Amino acid sequence: MDSAAADPRTILPPLHRLPTAPARPPHPTTLPDGTPAWLITRYHDVRQVLGDPRVTRADLHDVGTAGGTADVAANPASLFNQDGPAHRRLRGTAQRAFTPRAIAGWQPWVAAAVQQSVDRLVAAGPPADLVPAFARPVPFAVTTRLMGLDGDGPDHLDEARLHRWTLALLAQGGEQGGTQAADHDGALAEFGAFMKELVARRRREPGDDLVSRLVRAADQDGGVPEESLVFLVAGLTASGNESVAGALANALVYVLGERPEHWPRLADPDIAERTAERLLHYIPLGDDEATIRRTTAPIEVGDVTVPADAVVAVSLGSANRDPAVYPEGLDADLGLPLPAPTLAFSAGPHYCIGAWRVRLEMRESLHRLATALPGLRLTTPVTELAWQLGSTTRSPARLPVDW
Repeated sequence: MDSAAADPRTILPPLHRLPTAPARPPHPTTLPDGTPAWLITRYHDVRQVLGDPRVTRADLHDVGTAGGTADVAANPASLFNQDGPAHRRLRGTAQRAFTPRAIAGWQPWVAAAVQQSVDRLVAAGPPADLVPAFARPVPFAVTTRLMGLDGDGPDHLDEARLHRWTLALLAQGGEQGGTQAADHDGALAEFGAFMKELVARRRREPGDDLVSRLVRAADQDGGVPEESLVFLVAGLTASGNESVAGALANALVYVLGERPEHWPRLADPDIAERTAERLLHYIPLGDDEATIRRTTAPIEVGDVTVPADAVVAVSLGSANRDPAVYPEGLDADLGLPLPAPTLAFSAGPHYCIGAWRVRLEMRESLHRLATALPGLRLTTPVTELAWQLGSTTRSPARLPVDW
């Protein structure tokens, strides 16, 4: 691995300017680890493949990457790596916890958590770094309250500890070595033990938090392995927190850095909602937005037959920029609705169960921050930003602003 790539000070292009494969019919390709595959890039082809029961994710957790895979994506117990009855059982359990009524009840305090972060930022005064002052505190406050980890006692979780555990869970295994590898393994062991005890404690002493809902649903449904339940709770805690922090920071990079004239318009809640959707659509969560699957039978995709037992690389980024569906691209009016549903959260059986949360936090953050600080501006050019690396997401290490 290039040593410069591991340095968080490395100057890289922002994620919204990464090139994507052009949208064209399925064709053979080679994955970074040398695996032959079929590349799927057109919007309607991607939707078809992700919803086809003859296409599976199972037994692919070690395929497609070079130099190791992220622990959260490499664990066979992950919801992401299961299909068939086991996947339907675990996902059904998760969906029972995310009822529309529950989500509606969470929305007011998510908005309140965002507003508290905005108020603290304004009170502290300029200049500021939006990464520690806003992009990380918002999802941390939501995560800890959602999971019931914001109180006193054994369940309390501070931001530094969760960040360390999250980086370990999401870190690229191939980038670990020596002392770093030992700390990585130690952090994973700590996180696993904490989550295992948390699940056991919620089973003994249930509350209204999401962990209690998940445990109750799993016990009522039956048949959910304890390892899968614990890993689900850990994944929702870690990746939900990190994904929102990265998505929010990367959205601020784009709007403040390249579309500053749009920033004051976000004080309109409807424009903020449509802008949030467009930003989530066009800005990937990481450098590699392809998801890997395997066919269990021959399938017709467009005019192409993809054979049975073939690995397919499904490019969400390419599909979301397919000019046949999104002709105006990223530079269109951010206040307009998308012409077709985004694939940013995938589709089919593996549609992201936390999409509601990312959308809600993005919308509230953009709206409330722009309302309070219509003159917010970056003080470092986008081309000179340094990036936090080493996880499944990439986001700015610092985001210096003034107002």
